[in-house]
Formats: sequence, C-alpha cells, structure tokens
Amino acid sequence: MIRRYGEQVKQGQRYKRRPGVYAILLDGEELLATHQAEPVPEYQLPGGGIDPGEHPVAALHREVFEETGWKIAVTRRLGAFRRFTYMPEYDLWAEKVCSIYLAHPVRRLGPPSEAGHRAVWMPARAGLDLLGNDGDRAMLARVLGLLR
Repeated sequence: MIRRYGEQVKQGQRYKRRPGVYAILLDGEELLATHQAEPVPEYQLPGGGIDPGEHPVAALHREVFEETGWKIAVTRRLGAFRRFTYMPEYDLWAEKVCSIYLAHPVRRLGPPSEAGHRAVWMPARAGLDLLGNDGDRAMLARVLGLLR
C-alpha cells in the first residue's frame, strides 16, 4: 500500500487516478523548487503528470524543464505517495500517485516555459517548511536523513 498524505478521501466522490513524477533537486545544501502562482501560490517539487505512453523518467525530464528551465541528471527513484485532491485547473478530482526521484540540476537552459512557474533556489531544510504539501515535505525529510 502506498502511503497517503493530505486531505481525507471524500466519501461518494469519484477520483481519477493521475500518475505523476516529481524531483528532489539538490545541489549541496540547496534545493531547486518551483513556485506555482495559480490556482494557489505555493512552492512545489518540480514535476507533474505522465502523458499516455510516456516513460516516467522522460516525463520527469520534461516536467522539470517546463517548470524550472533546468536540465537534470536523475540519480534514483525514492518512492511514492498518494494524494486525493481537487485540481481546479483541470476541473478534476484526482488520486495523484506521486513518484519521487532524487536528481541533480545540471544546467540552466532558460526560464521556465510553463506559465505561472518560476524556479526558486532555497536552503534544502527551508523546503521542510515551505513546500506546499505534506508528501513533498516528508520525502524531502527522508532524503535529508530526518525520517527513517
């Protein structure tokens, strides 16, 4: 069973399963995150949905580039968690299955191409307070050695 974070499942609500990939991007003590302005301003691990027929690692490279403008080197898959949430930008109740990878930023190729996103460097430990969802924070804590 994959651990669930966030809001409770709403009884009677139908959720569409939405697999996604996200990266913890560390460079020494610094974390590269993305800030998404809409629908609710928040810091996030860069990443997003896997398109039909797309390999998860290819999706990770694409999503990180779109949201940060950076090329990355993927180290390994860390694990996964689930979130049940409403996604207003898609008018969708989703069961997000979030696979998290550890990766390193390699080179900035330009600004983010996805509207409403900007790349943000922060101390990795600051991400424990600033990232917008419990699952992202828990996976970062695990990488930083704060959880077992």
